[in-house]
Amino acid sequence: MEVHHHPHAKGKGFKHYLFEFFMLFLAVFCGFLAEYQLEHKIERDRERQYISSLTSDLKDDTLIITNHIEDIENGALLFDTLSTLLISPDTAKKYGATIYYTSRMGIRQSPLANNSRTFDQLKNSGGFRLIRKQETADRIMKYYSLFPELRMMESIYNTENAAFKEAASHIMDHSIYQKQINTDGTVKRLQGELELLSYDSALLRQLGFYAVEMNGSRMGMKPLLQKMKLAAVELLKYLQSKYHL
Repeated sequence: MEVHHHPHAKGKGFKHYLFEFFMLFLAVFCGFLAEYQLEHKIERDRERQYISSLTSDLKDDTLIITNHIEDIENGALLFDTLSTLLISPDTAKKYGATIYYTSRMGIRQSPLANNSRTFDQLKNSGGFRLIRKQETADRIMKYYSLFPELRMMESIYNTENAAFKEAASHIMDHSIYQKQINTDGTVKRLQGELELLSYDSALLRQLGFYAVEMNGSRMGMKPLLQKMKLAAVELLKYLQSKYHL
């Protein structure tokens, strides 16, 4: 029987394997680059979204701080009048209506309700890692570092506010206070001769003292609020310039 010998198939050369390895490496590397670029773009987009949202918050803060400064100035004027009218029982008897109005309106001051929504998100979610420029992160942190000092001053004011109300409860007739309130919650100035519960000189002067103390705390907040407003404006301009918003 004749035996047929089959020729051996020619094996793949080294260059062919090297080419296949290179192509596989190139495909993996290009995929890695594409994924990296996509992730990088997503982070840049998120950074820009955060900055855009932060500029909106700063615009709110600028208006809120401006109005808050005006409220402080108006309240201080009312309490200046009140403290003057409480110097003596004779003066208090002449200006009962003004005392009721200034004591009710002058005390009205709420804490500064700034918009920290975006800053809180950046801080709590680790979003600051998306801020590429260290200068930007530093400027943002510097602005918001001003608020703890204000909160401390507000706390002191609130303590004085409570003391003022306690002193006022011995002088002011609550039924007159009730008549001052309009249906929408605003305070109106009543006409006529309104009597106080007491014209005791010591009680009047004590109430006047708390009015002066509260004004001192108020006016102490004013320079800090002005500094905060300037910082908000400067940070807003910086972010709009750097991020072309």
